[in-house]
Amino acid sequence: MHGPLSGLKVIEFSAMGPGPFCGMLLADMGADVICIDRHSEDANSTSSIFSRGKRSITLNLKDPADVETALQLVEQSDALIEGFRPGVMERLGLGPEICLNRNSALIYGRMTGWGQDGPLAHSAGHDINYIALTGALAAIGPKEGPPSIPLNLIGDFGGGSLYLAMGICAALFERSRSGKGQVIDAAMVDGAISLAGTFLARMSEGKWENSRASNQIDGGAPYYNVYETKDGEYISIGSIESKFFSLLKDKLNLSGGLWDQQMNRDNWPMMKEEFSRIFRTRTRAQWCELLEGTDVCFAPVLSFAEVADHPHLKERESVITVDGILQPNAAPKFSRTPSAAGKLLYQVGHHTQEILGDLLRKAPK
Repeated sequence: MHGPLSGLKVIEFSAMGPGPFCGMLLADMGADVICIDRHSEDANSTSSIFSRGKRSITLNLKDPADVETALQLVEQSDALIEGFRPGVMERLGLGPEICLNRNSALIYGRMTGWGQDGPLAHSAGHDINYIALTGALAAIGPKEGPPSIPLNLIGDFGGGSLYLAMGICAALFERSRSGKGQVIDAAMVDGAISLAGTFLARMSEGKWENSRASNQIDGGAPYYNVYETKDGEYISIGSIESKFFSLLKDKLNLSGGLWDQQMNRDNWPMMKEEFSRIFRTRTRAQWCELLEGTDVCFAPVLSFAEVADHPHLKERESVITVDGILQPNAAPKFSRTPSAAGKLLYQVGHHTQEILGDLLRKAPK
């Protein structure tokens, strides 16, 4: 066993993205995560990295006998993750009240987009909808045209998976003192608002322009931006602090009144135009040679196809290959109880007999 969560047992009810990603994070840290997958002829394989390090059992949750098996697993577990719409687990006979009655120390983690209550609680939705409601989507993208869609990083994985994982760990810590379990209502909409909290506060204080690309770190400032290079690639510049901007000026041989007024917003359009012209005079590799590793705050804009070959990520082993699949390594890093990315689970239900055998061995006599 490995990782700081070694010895922790988690039951994960199979669902879409954010729940399984949360389970993967816990498995990377050493938890024994058992996925309860649907008993279906079609569900016989998966190549998702979310399955790594987990075990799988197939159950028919419409069969009372299999529901009882699930409850027996709950009795022997520390935490539970489910990602269904509100009320589904209750209708299956696996709601919080029943599960906590069987195991009063259980941490019952509920993952939804809108939350367990509220006018939208029972509505369907996806990441784009959750972050649209929070202000995060409206703030991302160019000044003209529609907002840019930031993959599903903010709602699903940032506001959902990470907040549920943090909530489970916090509840486990509290249980170590009280001996009692509890229910966690992890709504992606709540997590996304939390992630955007600093901008919400700055807006209310009059320190944030409500239009896109008008602020220091949303693409408005020329010194915190992305620029095209001679070869059609892109680089990122983040020289916010005056000492970093001064170094950037030195590296680019910039002088004159325009460059002495970094924070003058009236100069930003002209500065951005000049930066655009300058950065198109060299290739991305040439800019890397001049700026990478300096205090300019610089990095090349890499595609997913390029990240595994970058020297920094290579040395830190941030990207690895497991079972032939390129994927991120376990994060964060621990000095004494290192996490590890487990093997991918390709066969749904592969561990059914093993898990049932464990269940029988550990059942009260």
